[in-house]
Amino acid sequence: MKTSIFLKIFSGFLLLTLLLSGVTGLIIYQQVRSFHIETLETDLTKIGKSLTLQITPVLNDGRFDDLDDFVKSLAPDLDLRITVIDESGTVLAESDEDPSDMEDHKFRPEIIRAFTGVPGRSLRFSRTVQSQMLYVGLPVRIDGRVPYVIRLSLYLNDINTLLSRLRSHMIKITAAVALLALIASILYTRSLTRPIRDLGLASRRIASGDFSAKTQVRNRDELRELAESFNFMTDRIRYLFGELQEQKEELNGILESMDEGLVTMSSSDGKIRRSNRCFSRISGESELEGKFYWEVVRAPHFGELIRKTQDSGLRNSGEVRIGERTYLCTVARTEGLEEIIVTLNDMTELKQLEMIKKDFVVNVSHELMTPLTSIKGYLETMENGVDDEHRQFLSIAMRNTDRLVLIVKDLLSLSELESDIIRIVREKVDIHSLIETTLKIFEPRFREKNLDILVDVSKDCPPISGDAFRLEQMLSNLLDNSVKYTSEGGITVKAAREDGRVHLMIEDTGIGIPGPHIPRLFERFYVVDKSRSRQLGGTGLGLSIVKHIVQLHGGTIDVNSTPGKGTRFDILLPASP
Repeated sequence: MKTSIFLKIFSGFLLLTLLLSGVTGLIIYQQVRSFHIETLETDLTKIGKSLTLQITPVLNDGRFDDLDDFVKSLAPDLDLRITVIDESGTVLAESDEDPSDMEDHKFRPEIIRAFTGVPGRSLRFSRTVQSQMLYVGLPVRIDGRVPYVIRLSLYLNDINTLLSRLRSHMIKITAAVALLALIASILYTRSLTRPIRDLGLASRRIASGDFSAKTQVRNRDELRELAESFNFMTDRIRYLFGELQEQKEELNGILESMDEGLVTMSSSDGKIRRSNRCFSRISGESELEGKFYWEVVRAPHFGELIRKTQDSGLRNSGEVRIGERTYLCTVARTEGLEEIIVTLNDMTELKQLEMIKKDFVVNVSHELMTPLTSIKGYLETMENGVDDEHRQFLSIAMRNTDRLVLIVKDLLSLSELESDIIRIVREKVDIHSLIETTLKIFEPRFREKNLDILVDVSKDCPPISGDAFRLEQMLSNLLDNSVKYTSEGGITVKAAREDGRVHLMIEDTGIGIPGPHIPRLFERFYVVDKSRSRQLGGTGLGLSIVKHIVQLHGGTIDVNSTPGKGTRFDILLPASP
């Protein structure tokens, strides 16, 4: 249940006031009572000392009957009860009772103390007279001893009546003081809580969107400083909210004008938070917020990319087919790891253009292969009938025809590798046998250029899980590149196990590759030195074929090169289980 600050503060003041009033009244009452009793005790002590001087001669003479008459004669004038007790506890004289009827007084506290030579005091209820009394016992010294004690008693009825009247007056005074304190508490609490209540009302107005809310506090204390800070905060919120509104409108304008579909979703449950018009058009849904992404886009690869990003937190991208169109889907996770951002870039036309280009290359390659084969055949036929003067021209024509044939073959091979229908036949391929078989093809060229060849295959290197023909084609292209661009030194081929895969390394001591060229090295028809490549008979397709073969096997390839020192290719391929 809600409790207001006013009630809390007022309750605290009320409790404190009542507690202080009650404690103060009780302390004053006890102090007044103690003061009166001490005053009576002092008076009784003075009277007792005077009586001691009068009674001592009678006690010395042993006239105990006269002593009792003497005590009874004094008591009415003094309005006191007087008792004389010997050291055995026997009552010798008593002003109000017959001494012979009284019990032994030896163990009364005031009597015990008085026999020690010190005045004793006791405040208790007397069973003899059935009333509360104050007792003061005084020692009677005779020859240095205390054989007798005079006890003076005073009825407390009068003082109790006085204290009762005092208690009544004190209760009234305490109640009046408490009432005044409570009225002051109400006024003070109200002055303290009114600014807080005003701040609360202004805060609710701001929460509802009214940023013009202000609060005024007349107090010259911390509450006024708080109100001024609150008003300053309100101004700042109004300014910042205006800026945020402008930025939001600008962001919405940008998102809605994008040609790419964009959607953001919760990284925990995949619930959509925001999307643009383009994504709504792609999904075919108008109301997307609050729905799960799998309810909107039913494309298996789309969900797979999102789940991979949810699990790893890494950026992922891939092609996604939604309906009749193809999109490049990019999935990223925000730094706070709370939101996933997905963009869909329509690449249907690009894919169609790429398919047309591939078909064109394949068709042209097939169409060129037949005339080139015929041309080469006719040139070889003419070779024996040409004189020496024209033989060099025939040789140039044959060399260029061979180069065209090689380019066409590489184009056909690359087109096959890039097609979606190609399937590799996986088998256990012994890496050592693969290297030895491929190197035999290049032995004449090694001897021709006087190059050293070093093969290092670790004993624990497992076989590769892949297509033997394609792997030999990959290694052949890499070795062909190394031999072409290495004039001296040698080529090193290594293979070893690495994290459950096979690490294949081909390193040469050739001319190397400048850094800016390395990112484009695997593009089709890309050559670093066009004149040198043309001279050496390169097609610019070998490394592109290598990359596609590696990717087809689920591996990776990396290049490191230093101009003038050589080039190193590092390939990681899956090992056979």
